[in-house]
Amino acid sequence: MGFIELVAQHVSIKAICLVTLTLWVARMTINRIREHRKIKSMGNYGHALQPRLPFGIDFIYYGVRSTIAHKNLELWRDMFFANGTYTCEMRILNERVVLTVDPDNVKAVLATQFHDFGKGPDFKREWSELLGDSIFTTDGAQWHDSRQLLRPQFTRERLSDLHCFETHVQALFKAMANGGPLHGEGHEVDLSRADGRRLDISELFYRYTLDVATDFLLGSDVKSLSTPKHDIAEAFAEAQRLQNIMVRASRLRWLIPKAAYRANIRKIDAFVNGFIQRALLMSPDELAARSSSDNDNDNNNIKGTGGYTFLHALAGFTRDPKVLRDQILAVLIAGRDTTAATMSWAIYELSRHPHVVRRLRTEILETVGPYDGNDDDDDGRRRLPTYEHLKNMPYLRAVLNETLRLYPAVPFNVRVALRDTTLPRGGGPDGAEPLPVLRGTKVGYSTLVMHRRPDLYPPASETFADPAVFSPERWLVWHPRPHDYIPFNAGPRICIGQQLALTEMSYTLCRIFQRFERVQSFMGEIDGGQPLLKSDIILSPGQGVHVAFWEAKTGTNS
Repeated sequence: MGFIELVAQHVSIKAICLVTLTLWVARMTINRIREHRKIKSMGNYGHALQPRLPFGIDFIYYGVRSTIAHKNLELWRDMFFANGTYTCEMRILNERVVLTVDPDNVKAVLATQFHDFGKGPDFKREWSELLGDSIFTTDGAQWHDSRQLLRPQFTRERLSDLHCFETHVQALFKAMANGGPLHGEGHEVDLSRADGRRLDISELFYRYTLDVATDFLLGSDVKSLSTPKHDIAEAFAEAQRLQNIMVRASRLRWLIPKAAYRANIRKIDAFVNGFIQRALLMSPDELAARSSSDNDNDNNNIKGTGGYTFLHALAGFTRDPKVLRDQILAVLIAGRDTTAATMSWAIYELSRHPHVVRRLRTEILETVGPYDGNDDDDDGRRRLPTYEHLKNMPYLRAVLNETLRLYPAVPFNVRVALRDTTLPRGGGPDGAEPLPVLRGTKVGYSTLVMHRRPDLYPPASETFADPAVFSPERWLVWHPRPHDYIPFNAGPRICIGQQLALTEMSYTLCRIFQRFERVQSFMGEIDGGQPLLKSDIILSPGQGVHVAFWEAKTGTNS
């Protein structure tokens, strides 16, 4: 008779479970005592939120519920930081978690103590199915290699060519006139029908930026502006929505069904891998020849099918299809969603502030002029915006800065302590002491909440609007401290595509307001002036942006 059978005859299942539970509780207690002693040896705990349910299960419930209801801002502002402290801690499933909206702590995490914090192994596991080993999920040498691989693709020379944007702006104008996506590329539309037509510009922006991103990255856009139902666009959106819910579920994410999530990832992979396989069929000499030909044509790298693309550039450095897949997908998601969301928020606010539109349009017309379809007007001045034009429009940049202040593209983020360390503030009874953070502790931070802290701004006055109000004028007289305003993150991991995003958004808004003199909002009847902040990774308008654009009564239009 074996040992297992002998034990089974004399020990009940109940006893085994009781012993197992006792050992688990003992182990947890010992670990807690060790953790407590180490924290006390380094300083003092900070303000701790007390759970109502065992193991902080209520915090998980609040997180998932607020994500589904698009109420994450309210959760952080009204629950986590309601007492006026800007760093707190809690325990979730026996795991210590630190949350902060203190600029000094965020600066430490992202910059001054960069090597103390990273994405961590748990983050990589949580995101591996979607983002693999991309620049967004890795640390250390692997992250550095990804950064070095991608950096050359975002030089000024590569970003200053704007022809790709114009091609898709023309498709955007047609979709606006149609009131939605076109029914095929051959769909004829009277452009004058855009005048005063009500539409959801947010939906069109997401299609527009997907077309631009796939054109830039892959050399062939997916033409989502010309396809009413687009499986790839829907797969991107649904995969990110489900990913966000799983992240909020923390260690209970295994309870969430993944069939739909994985089905959407398979669609995305099939789409991207088709382009990768075609690129890998090209020899290094062919890739080099394309690069040389591209440079001979004034660095016109942002082209349609057949041109030298981001993918071709990466394939010149690595032939590993997984590396190409992971990096392309990460940049594609970031490049498409962040830009579309920010432009959507910009139009949301511009439609509620006609005086801002008038000032913006004046700057555009004085700098670039109206556009009538010709490259030059009578005095040789280009009517299409150039890269230099965009750099010389401070009010346009102020509009984007103010949009990103109130609606940062990535509203919530997290890092993990890679070693025992401290944050500058948050410890002690008043939160003024350093806060001990042990290795493996997650530190969540929110640019959305931090950007809206009224105490980080000058007092409201006749010359400086209340921080809760959309006011681009503040940027003409005020400059935030470096880490009070971080819409593109900060430190060594600052967004590598920042200039590409700003260029694309600036060009698109410039072209829209070259043509249209005002934009009318219909959002009051939908959200009552309180926008729904949907944060499925990227912060987007949860109920769309329903507006109508009105053409100028005089002058020429595109």
